[in-house]
Amino acid sequence: MTKSIAKEIEALRAMTVPDLVERYEREFGKPPRVKHREHLWKRIAWRTQERLLGGLSRVAQRRLEELIAEIDLPLDENQRTVVGRLKGSHKPGAPAVGTVLTRRYKGQDIQVQVLANGFEWDGTAYRSLSAVAKAVTGSHWSGNTFFFGRKARKEYDGTGR
Repeated sequence: MTKSIAKEIEALRAMTVPDLVERYEREFGKPPRVKHREHLWKRIAWRTQERLLGGLSRVAQRRLEELIAEIDLPLDENQRTVVGRLKGSHKPGAPAVGTVLTRRYKGQDIQVQVLANGFEWDGTAYRSLSAVAKAVTGSHWSGNTFFFGRKARKEYDGTGR
């Protein structure tokens, strides 16, 4: 790498994001999709080296174009297929869909049904047990603590231990 290229790259590293965006637009003729500082200066440095030292040889360019032409990309979403198992919606150890969780709170039994994508209490669907606990109590609770914690077990079974 020549000294002028090294100096230019060091200057790029010192530039602010707005300056890099402006320089990117000059080098590439369009605004960047990503405005991350590291990404910008590296792309501009690559373009600078390419401009000053030359890019790919004609042979390499032709071969690259041949390889690109051979790529068969599906253009229609319906052509995609999924192989293997899809990720489950619940964490390991979470209650199974259809399970009814019961917790005694202030003398009342709170019953929550586990749904495929959340929880239902009193005819309303919630995204998390914490949201249910907040709706029940009016204050923030960890859903796991509210339904499965030590205090929840004490209040439910009436032992007080």
